[in-house]
Order: sequence, then C-alpha cells, then structure tokens
Amino acid sequence: MNRSTQFPAIASLTLLCALSTGAHAADPPRPTSYANVIEEDFGAVMARMKGQKAQIQQRHEALLEERYDLADRAASGVTMSRGKPVQEGVRVKLKPGSSWEALGGMTPEQIRNKDAWPAGFYPLPHPNHGEGGMLFPQFQIDEVNRQARRDLTRFDLDFDFPDHLLPEFPAPIYLTTRPDLGDVAKGQLVTSDNYYALFNGVLNPKQLEGLRLLVVPFPQQQFNLTADRRSERPSLGVACFDCHANGHTNAATHLVGDIRPQEHRHRIDTPSLRGNNIQRLFGSQRALKTVEDFTEFEQRAAYFDGDPVMATKKGVNILERSSQVHFMAEFQALLDFPPAPKLAWDGRLDPKNANEAERRGQDVFFGKGKCSTCHTPPYYTDNLMHNLQVERFFKQKNINGRLASADGPIKTFPLRGIKDSPPYLHDDRLLTLDDTVEFFNLVLETKLDAGEKKDLVAFLRQL
Repeated sequence: MNRSTQFPAIASLTLLCALSTGAHAADPPRPTSYANVIEEDFGAVMARMKGQKAQIQQRHEALLEERYDLADRAASGVTMSRGKPVQEGVRVKLKPGSSWEALGGMTPEQIRNKDAWPAGFYPLPHPNHGEGGMLFPQFQIDEVNRQARRDLTRFDLDFDFPDHLLPEFPAPIYLTTRPDLGDVAKGQLVTSDNYYALFNGVLNPKQLEGLRLLVVPFPQQQFNLTADRRSERPSLGVACFDCHANGHTNAATHLVGDIRPQEHRHRIDTPSLRGNNIQRLFGSQRALKTVEDFTEFEQRAAYFDGDPVMATKKGVNILERSSQVHFMAEFQALLDFPPAPKLAWDGRLDPKNANEAERRGQDVFFGKGKCSTCHTPPYYTDNLMHNLQVERFFKQKNINGRLASADGPIKTFPLRGIKDSPPYLHDDRLLTLDDTVEFFNLVLETKLDAGEKKDLVAFLRQL
C-alpha cells in the first residue's frame, strides 16, 4: 500500500499543490539550498562511504598527478620561519608542445580558443567535491589526538597534498604586544591541553579567555554528536585553531558555505590569521568588516555550510557578542607577521641587506609585474576585492564536481610572510611562489621573462 492510498488527504494536497504551481507529476524535484534532513542509519552510511573512499581518492589523486609535479624539491637555503624548507620551481604541468614563454606571448582569446590554459590553473576541487566538509592534514590529526585526545579523522576521506607542500607545523606565534618573546608557542601546537601554561602571564585575562575559546572544540557539520557526521565516534567538534593552527594555517580545506549549487562552491584555502589587525575584509565573500563579525559568522554559519537548520540540529555554539566574541577577536588582533630581517620600516627592502636578485625582483614587483597595484606596502595588501576575470582564458567545464567558471572578485591577501603559507590563491590551486608568479604573469598579461620571474620569487621570499 503506498502513501497515497494510506493517506488520501496527502495525495489530494500534493495534486492541489502541483496544479496551483503549474508543476506536472512527472517533473523532477526542484533543487534545494538545504541538505537532506532525512536521517539515514549511521552504520549503513559509514559502510557505504568507506567502501567508496578508495575510488574517490584515486580519482582526485589522478587529477593532482595530471596537474602538478608533487615531488619534494626544496630551494637551497630558503626556509620558513622555524626552518622548514620552502619548495621551489613551477609545479604546474604544461600540455605537450607548450612552454611558459609561448603562453606568455598569447592573448587570453588565443589561449581559450586553443584550449591551452594549464590544467593546474583551473579551479581546484575539494577531494570529494560533492560531499565537501572540513578536512585536516594528518600531522594536525595526530598532534591533536596526542595532546587533547580528540580525533579529527574522517572515515570517508583523507587529506590530499603531501606534507612537504604545506606550511610548517607547528607554526610559530608572534605577538604584536610582545615582539621581544619571539615564538611564544615555543615550537608547540597550541591546544586546550597547553594554552594556559604557554600564555598565562603573557596575555591579559580577556585575551587568555579569548584564546581558550579558540582552542576548545564546538560542534561542526562533519564533527558532532549526531548520526549525521563523518567521524566514526561521536565528536565534540572542531576548534578554530584546528584549521588556523597556532593562529596561522595548516592548509586544512573545506568548501565555502555561502554559494549554491554545490558545483559552484569554492574549495577554501585556510588563510593565516597573522596580521588580522590590519585587515578590513573577512569571510569567503569578504562581506564581513570586522574580526568580531568573522568570529561570530564562523561559529554560526561557516561551521555548518551556511545551513542554520543543520546548525540547530547538531548543536550550534551561540557566542555572546559583547564578551566571548570580543575576547576571541582581541586575541586574534595580537597575531603578528613573522620577522622579515631584510625589510626596512616602510616594508621595502633595506638596500644594505638585500642582494642584487632581490632588489631586481622588488623593481619588477613595483613596476612591470604590476603586483603593487593591489599589494601595497608595508603589509602588501590594499584591503580590497578584485575580479581577475580568469574565465577569459578557458571554456567552462566540470572538474570532478567543481564547475570551472567565473570566480568573481577575490580578496587581496597580505603578502607579508607569504613563504610560510603554501599553497596559494583562494582555493589552493598554486603550490609554490613560482607557480603563483607564472599564474599572474598570464592573468595580468605582464610578459615577464625568465630572469624577471626568478628575481620576483627571490623578492617575495623576503617579505
């Protein structure tokens, strides 16, 4: 017996709704902005998704292999702030018969018509774009598990990039209020287990409480206590510093919560929180104007893919604006950029300390390369949005569930300390600074030669 014969009133109501809206009984269901709230059996879901995991990851790994050279190839004598080697070289692969010089001499229309746009310059999908969700590097999972006995493992998916292409871990923490202390994290990952011992006596009580709230877990879409989760065991959730590790970034990824349908959602590059005090635009659409707005938005919306229905179901953490949000924002405003010994007070190279290649690279940055149009010193951001119109170089297509189309305007991120924050661009598609220079050489049509590109990278490493 079907539902119509069991409940004739429901059948009549369904027909009435169809007639009143002009819908036909055979029409497919309309797309919806919300997730399916019909709860499946957790054991069956986990078994199904575990069974699909290998195939999904193989598909994504094949995409990465097609796009990039993922080898561990460190630059000689160039390290991040705590000593991790910086990777060098262009990692985006070109199509057979192509060269960067040839591409640089072509117009956007020629590149589009010849389908010559490098695969690695297309938008990068989430490892499982149809599913999405927060995904953490293994080193973060292991250390949080060791210290705080919380498991950030997803049963359906593993992180995609190898460790040598990611930021150093744990990242140092520099405070605007206490530059004399250097790395106040002392080489440790700051968690609920050690934050008090590390920062008591360094922060005031408000700031210490703000830090506590940044390192304690709260429910999130994939990590929560309900059956609709992606962790084997019920989870307390995630902490702000699970992605923004030590107030920086560990390159954890996710999908933006404020775009629909799913194929248009951007993969997220977790931005560093360093220098939040000098920034004026926050959130994936940069519609938030203060750190306080961003902090509240993350907990109430971004944690739950922009779906307040799911947030309520899974236990959204409603922060108190005048105290908790303010305290969290006050601590974030203390996070400083790493030292840059070769920069003078105005953010430019001190001629006495810089070598010839770095000085030439600075000239390219402020001249032919057009970089300073958006990235102005001393922090190398104009705190604005810019539409690069990258879609003029390629024809729209679907890449593993991500529609490669117009990205729209993106934020000018600060370049101070940029060598500490790979991979690059808003969706992680650029693995090295060399890739980034090649990308913008094409997008801005600057026609830099090989020597100018090399010098520009040398300058960027000093910021």
